[in-house]
Amino acid sequence: MKRPLVITDCDEVLLHMVRPFRDWLGREHGIDFALEGNPFIQSMSRPDGSTLTEAEVWEMLGGFFDTEMGTQTPIEGALEAMAKLQGDADVVVLTNLNHSRNEARTRQLAALGFETKVYTNQGPKGAALARILAEHEPSRAVFIDDLAVHHASARQEIGHIHRLHLCGEPSVAPHIPCAYEAGDAHARIDRWAEALPWIEKTLLGEST
Repeated sequence: MKRPLVITDCDEVLLHMVRPFRDWLGREHGIDFALEGNPFIQSMSRPDGSTLTEAEVWEMLGGFFDTEMGTQTPIEGALEAMAKLQGDADVVVLTNLNHSRNEARTRQLAALGFETKVYTNQGPKGAALARILAEHEPSRAVFIDDLAVHHASARQEIGHIHRLHLCGEPSVAPHIPCAYEAGDAHARIDRWAEALPWIEKTLLGEST
């Protein structure tokens, strides 16, 4: 029988991203990044109060991932949960980075003790999830992500996959739209201590 499959996002699910990104923006570029619930692009401003354009934000994000991945630290309990899940399931990462950064993300996770296959993607993740499921043909599957848009895409493309909305970054978790409340995720759990038992039960068919 095929093993169950866990497909997890990385940033704000396994690793902190917005906090080291904020620190880097301030230190290297003099840009203030306020983690107060405003839309991502509108949260960044220069000392004169002007905000960045969308193109400038993407440029900054690219610069961060090109040079600062080593400053990202694990979300509490995340890598321990991955290690436990790998005992009974296949675990892969689906991360929204340019494909050119796939190897860097793979090395980043391996350096933290998490050896896994990494899939890179741009845009909503439903189609990528469908391809991963077709490749693995798992007995059951759980998808974990911190952004509601990806859960909506997953529900539309492959409604049978179990979906857990998890944002492990406390500074932004209260402010983001909730996929569970929108009907696009089966659960919303932001702490790995509570998320791991839910995932394990779901992979065993004990949770809906």
